[in-house]
Amino acid sequence: MQGDPMGGLISAIIWMVLFVGIFYFLILRPQQQQRKKHEEFLKNLKKGDKVITTGGIIGEIKNIEEKTISLKVCEGCIIKVLKPSIASYYQEEAASQEEKG
Repeated sequence: MQGDPMGGLISAIIWMVLFVGIFYFLILRPQQQQRKKHEEFLKNLKKGDKVITTGGIIGEIKNIEEKTISLKVCEGCIIKVLKPSIASYYQEEAASQEEKG
């Protein structure tokens, strides 16, 4: 006596749907939310903000263009980086605390 072949197919479909749902909620959705937060962060940048790039360069924003940002990294040294390479604001207090402890 054999079982219903449609039962196995339905079971496989249910597992696939569960797998896709778990994949979406554990991987894709958090990445989308993080990307939206970073885009909002980039929109709120203004001249004079101290920032750190993904490469670890610390600088003060001197000019903001459509796709690039000019950073003053030292006296008389201004570099141009792509907007998405700005990782976060630079807080000097937090950095000095990390160096001490």
